[in-house]
Amino acid sequence: MAARPLRLASSILLALSVACAKSEPPKTEAAAPPAPPAGPNVVEVVATDFAYSMPDTLPAGPTTFHLVNQGPAIHQIQLIWLGEGKTMADFAKVNLDKGPPPSWIVFVGGPNSPVPGKSSDGTVDLTPGSYVVLCGIPAPDGVPHVAKGMIHGLTVVPSDVKRAMPEPDITLTLSDYSFTFSKPLTAGKHLIKVENRAQQPHEVFIGLLPPGKKVADLPVWVFKQQGPPPVMPLGGTTMIGPGGTNIVSVELTPGEYGLWCFFPDAKDGKPHFAHGMMQQITVQ
Repeated sequence: MAARPLRLASSILLALSVACAKSEPPKTEAAAPPAPPAGPNVVEVVATDFAYSMPDTLPAGPTTFHLVNQGPAIHQIQLIWLGEGKTMADFAKVNLDKGPPPSWIVFVGGPNSPVPGKSSDGTVDLTPGSYVVLCGIPAPDGVPHVAKGMIHGLTVVPSDVKRAMPEPDITLTLSDYSFTFSKPLTAGKHLIKVENRAQQPHEVFIGLLPPGKKVADLPVWVFKQQGPPPVMPLGGTTMIGPGGTNIVSVELTPGEYGLWCFFPDAKDGKPHFAHGMMQQITVQ
């Protein structure tokens, strides 16, 4: 008779264990962390004398323009956003050399000139809209490359892809009329965040100075263009409007470097370097 109570007790314990198991909340998988934003969209632009090979349409968001200069002249990418429904036909009527630009023109920047045969990079955060891409560098005859046909229309369309700007390791502030680094530049690779905190558009053209050359030698050469240039172009940013930002990549070796801004001043039309916006720095 002892076996029956034992079997009954076992049945009761089994029923209780099953009931407890049923009463436990179901286990759920931990939610996966959100994927980090993608890096910038990389677009290669090939520059020749005097044209660009590049897309006509790009998605909005952080975009790295990889400028390949097949020259033989030096070339740059100047991105200009057109507001108020303006078109390239409206832009063609504007003379940027006379007085400040109209309010519907916004200088977005882009990579400045590399050495012919080399490349330079510049990252910008593109907003949707219509853009003009041009090269404002003058040829030896004094005519800007844009007037020789180096201009391209670009449409930027909305995008659902989440992208992030690259993380810089140094900041360069553009003012009226100076360049200020957050810390000294050193030899090696750098991602430089260029911020325009001035009241006017500004650029920064970066170049390596050969032995015996000074920053004042380049402006003289630009307007005559006789003989080889007194500097090795390394890029930088083209004109950025007030409050704008670009990120540029550079690789520096020890030596002397120059920084220049060639944009015409809103008050007297003189290039900003004539107002002191050129600087020589030593990289160690």
